[in-house]
Parts: sequence; C-alpha cells; structure tokens
Amino acid sequence: MTTPAPEPFPAWFFERDDPSPDSRFYGPQRLVTHIDDAAIAAVGDLYAELGVDGSSPSPDGRPRVVLDLMSSWVSHLRRAPEELVVLGMNAAELDANPMATRRVVHDLNMDPRLPLDDASVDAVLCCVSVDYLVRPVEVLADAARALRAGGLVVLTFSNRCFPTKAVHGWLATDDDGRCALVAEYLRRAGGFSEPEVSLRTPPGPERGGTYRGDPLYAVVARRV
Repeated sequence: MTTPAPEPFPAWFFERDDPSPDSRFYGPQRLVTHIDDAAIAAVGDLYAELGVDGSSPSPDGRPRVVLDLMSSWVSHLRRAPEELVVLGMNAAELDANPMATRRVVHDLNMDPRLPLDDASVDAVLCCVSVDYLVRPVEVLADAARALRAGGLVVLTFSNRCFPTKAVHGWLATDDDGRCALVAEYLRRAGGFSEPEVSLRTPPGPERGGTYRGDPLYAVVARRV
C-alpha cells in the first residue's frame, strides 16, 4: 500500500519493500519479543518513571486508561494500569496479553483513525512499531484526539525491525535521524508539547560507551 507522503517527506518515503497487506504478514502468531531483556527493562522503567503504568495512583483518582498501539502479547509495563486497551493486528497475540482489559484488532495502515472516543485515554504507548506506520502523522493526530489534556504519548524504538515492512525513510537514516523523524511526526500531528528525545539504554561503542545490547530510544510528548 502506497500513501501520498505529506511535505517535507519525498514520495518514496513511506513506501516499503513488501507492500502486501499487513494482515497477511502479521497473520501468523508470534509470541516473541523484538528487543533484548535490557531494552525491555528500559521500556518498563520509562513507563514507571512517567507514571503511565499501575505503579503510581492516578493524580485525580480516576482509573487510568492506557492505550498500547500496535501491541501484542506483552506490553512491557511493570504493573498493569486500571484499564489497558491493546490495539494490534493479531487477535491471538492480543488475547495472550495478561494485562489487557480491552482488545482491538485494527490495521492502522489501512485506517489511521483509532476506534476510541475523544479525550478517553490518559496515555498512548507504541513500542518498537512506529517504523512500520505508512501514515504516522495521521495516526498521531488521532492519538491527540483520543488523549485527555495533559496525557502522554510515549514512542519507543530500537535499531531492529522487519526491514521489508519498515518504511523506506526509516531504513534510509541512522538512529539519530530516526529520533528526529519521530519528533517531527509529533510536531506535524499537532496538539502536543515539544517532543523530548532520549536514549534509555547506556551508550554503545558508536557513542563512546561499552554497551553491546539493543539501544532503546524514546520520544515523549504531552497533549496540550
């Protein structure tokens, strides 16, 4: 599926080596993780630090509602929030997610609108999947619609992916470029504070460090 790319992205940016329907690619059940244990721990640490999991009380006493986009059988939260909506492509994987309170099978590359009410969630998470979105700005714009004022969007990613399904623009740049790209998606979506970019794992050799595991980057913004 090829979608016209908004400026400043060139026409090829959101094309993929495998343009076949995602429902075919994600049809087989994969109960695996796509980053190593240290990177998974970094995701959980970030969610706890931001207060989007169940490890801290909701500031207004309401049940906290979290949406996990492009989800699977694990959401990498230390503790489940009161309500966790998991949205993904494979029903069996979503059914296997023990923290989920609601499961939604939905292809965001076919329809970027989230099947959720306006201002109905407190946080939107997307772990190691933003690289597969062919309409990321539209998806994030709709995430802003679904978020309550002050709610967080938390996008985490590494340098691993299914290369045939990642968009060409993602594959064409390096880790720093991908961080800048995800921040730009959020700016263009509108409705968010200036994105904050961080490396959540120790620096590797390319940054003068000794860490050899999967890097974990985060881009976080707040609904304004």
